[in-house]
Amino acid sequence: MELHKRMLAFENAPIGIVISEQRVIRACNHEFARMFGYEVADLEDQSFRMLYASDSDFERVRDMGLERLQSGRPFCDERLMQRRDGGQFWCRVRATTLQPDNPLAETVLSFAELDFPDPGKALSARERQVIVGLSSGKTSKEIARALGLSPRTIDDVRARLLRKFEVSNTIELLTHVVGL
Repeated sequence: MELHKRMLAFENAPIGIVISEQRVIRACNHEFARMFGYEVADLEDQSFRMLYASDSDFERVRDMGLERLQSGRPFCDERLMQRRDGGQFWCRVRATTLQPDNPLAETVLSFAELDFPDPGKALSARERQVIVGLSSGKTSKEIARALGLSPRTIDDVRARLLRKFEVSNTIELLTHVVGL
């Protein structure tokens, strides 16, 4: 296939595609830019930090898939991201690296919006972390281990979320927040 057609496929793919170096966006397609409320030129050569609600979210995500990428396997997760206007949305992120010995040196990522409803209430960074863990089927102990916290802290955050969304259990919470 000629290079021009490959470029057209990249630019017009129905899923957001990004090529990054050390977590800096080097190239992205139109769908990725649209998803976040930007133009392509606004995103190129910018840090991914601008797409996260907080520094802690940005830092936490960095280490999530490194082990898989270092072993040459792709990584996938679902997370809350931030649009240009400050609104948040759920998306599925898939990543592969071109350099397993230095996974963040050259990475290819895809982003797909998920049709989860807007939770309707602001979520703290910690609440987002717990919801992502719960929606992945993790226990409080597993979430705590991943975040470097105690299981009791995770249980406290979960209880706060149940009160905030006026639901009686985790299944109702996830149904309300992420549409499961």
